[in-house]
Amino acid sequence: MKLLITGAAGFLGARLARTLLARGTLAGQPIRQLVLTDLFEPPADLRADPRVEARTGPLLAQVAALREESFDGVFHLASAVSGECELDFDLGMASNLDSTRALLDALRHRVTQHGDAPTRLVFASSVAVFGPDEDHPLPALVTDATLPTPQTSYGIQKHICEHLIADYTRKGFLDGRAARLMTVTVRPGRPNGAASSFFSGIVREPLAGQEAVCPVDPDVSHPLTSPRTTVEGLIRVFECSRAEFGGRTALNLPALNLTVAQMLDALEAVAGPTVRARVRFERDERIAGIVARWPAGATAERAARLGLHPETSFDDIIRQYIADHTDHPTALQGLDRA
Repeated sequence: MKLLITGAAGFLGARLARTLLARGTLAGQPIRQLVLTDLFEPPADLRADPRVEARTGPLLAQVAALREESFDGVFHLASAVSGECELDFDLGMASNLDSTRALLDALRHRVTQHGDAPTRLVFASSVAVFGPDEDHPLPALVTDATLPTPQTSYGIQKHICEHLIADYTRKGFLDGRAARLMTVTVRPGRPNGAASSFFSGIVREPLAGQEAVCPVDPDVSHPLTSPRTTVEGLIRVFECSRAEFGGRTALNLPALNLTVAQMLDALEAVAGPTVRARVRFERDERIAGIVARWPAGATAERAARLGLHPETSFDDIIRQYIADHTDHPTALQGLDRA
């Protein structure tokens, strides 16, 4: 198989690429080439694999060449994040909507002009497609069937892309599947522009011995998931049949529904009170306002039918992060290993 991953230099994209290369197969077929695109080069370990070809630059600038190239599968993860899209409308529209439309048209071109079979595409949508509306208030738990009424530009752009993919699939231009990612934590590295970044920061920074600022109240609840569960979900959505996927509308990936206070309780249970004490609350009205328009919890019945389930507890997610960073020189320097 020849596969394309957009946004492949990002944390999830790189993790997905490593997982696929370690597996060696996808949908029962050997992976012979993995094309990784992003604004930046992917990590060195990926570039060193002979099956990997890295291409850097904006996705929109690469799409013309993709029209003349055949792929067996695409994982479309490239995206500007939520906070960026609220601050820069044009950036969000170009990165999230225009790039996706251009990519879908490149895949359509392969079918209509070259006679290729429709390429299978998995689109990383988001829980941000759900939001409170005067006529359709958010339920306590959003489901696969909850009406999306996004309240952020990022959520709107993701929702539009879901419908584009459904229609291109209906027309036979591709075999598209949209999976709504819940908020992934714990993300390594430095905070990014996502409004949800603090969900990782209040665990990551204390474990590294640094103070973390939480910009929302302790009782704020949100659906959270691990990197491992998210990657497993993307791969399973790719490999399932159309009948198993269940139509053309997007499905929710699994998550734990947790408050910030419960997250910090888990941090204390795993790493101790000293680590938890490094988190302080300082409300940021911009971030708090965005998060207030997101779901407090979610269910994922369609994903469960595919055999996908969340971790049993947030303690498990924290332990995953610790296990993944045991050899990192600074990531766990705040953890008492005595």
